[in-house]
Amino acid sequence: MNATLPTAEALRDALAELLAEQPPTQTAQAVERLIANYRGTTPTDAPVLRDRSDVAAYAAYRMPATFEAVRSALAALRAAAPEWSPATHTDIGGGTGSASWAVAEAWEEDAPRTTVLDWAEPALALGRELAVASGVPALLAAEWRRARISDALRMASTDLVTVSYVLKELTPKDRAAVVIEAARAAQAVVIVEPGTPDGYARVIEARDRLIAAGLTVAAPCPHSDACPIEPGSDWCHFAARVSRSSLHRQVKGGSLPYEDEKFSYVAAVRFPATPAPARVTRKPQIRKGLVLLELCTQPGELRRETVTKRQGPLYKAARDAEWGDAWPPDASDG
Repeated sequence: MNATLPTAEALRDALAELLAEQPPTQTAQAVERLIANYRGTTPTDAPVLRDRSDVAAYAAYRMPATFEAVRSALAALRAAAPEWSPATHTDIGGGTGSASWAVAEAWEEDAPRTTVLDWAEPALALGRELAVASGVPALLAAEWRRARISDALRMASTDLVTVSYVLKELTPKDRAAVVIEAARAAQAVVIVEPGTPDGYARVIEARDRLIAAGLTVAAPCPHSDACPIEPGSDWCHFAARVSRSSLHRQVKGGSLPYEDEKFSYVAAVRFPATPAPARVTRKPQIRKGLVLLELCTQPGELRRETVTKRQGPLYKAARDAEWGDAWPPDASDG
């Protein structure tokens, strides 16, 4: 495989090769079983991914979406701290390596040394195979290590920690301990969960722990104050567009060439960062001659901003703004 391919495309190619190994119907059945498991409560000592069939199904079903969600979170972190570049990266509960692919793309020219920690050896084994298939140097050099993701987790100091779609699998005790350990070990922590009310609640819980450990929020929040959303009234989440291959569509039973992955996240750091002045928290509403933006702003407030045609370049920027974007746009972009 051509190592110069963007890692998003390399991932799709590697997954296509993987899915070709078994009939789509077999993978689809495994996907249904995994969905049922993930919607339940999974004890920390019982990995959901039991064997290669499960792992292949998971990779087909979840890797492209997880990759795009983490990619979006990393883009927001990089926008807040454009001069920072991690030399080392630890992916907690990384499984087949979705977040590690996103990290390899985010710092493509100088990607960090990655260590993937997971309790499921079949997931680690497949992650290694996909890394080899990618031809991406940073993935080829990654270390895949079996570790129990629990309150017993201890890891070496590292620049960046990612924890993506993992916290739901943990007991409350282990969830708290893993976040605290990540905060202790890392200069930057990025946590991504599903964009559901309970996923958002886990992110807010983790955010509070990161702040208590001395980190500050770089994204998506424009501040490190308490979240202004009244508990139970709403939840903060975003969307990432995910391209589907034909085999991916077969496995997921869909006809569209894309899907939108809803996710919640927090990126917190121990070094200087400049959060966005405000963040677009809902899809902008474009009306005749105006755009309505729902914003989270400093210092921890929610407000609606109306941008009219009279505002010229700002109005054009508002029409182009997407859910999750920083606001206002950088003057150099306008």
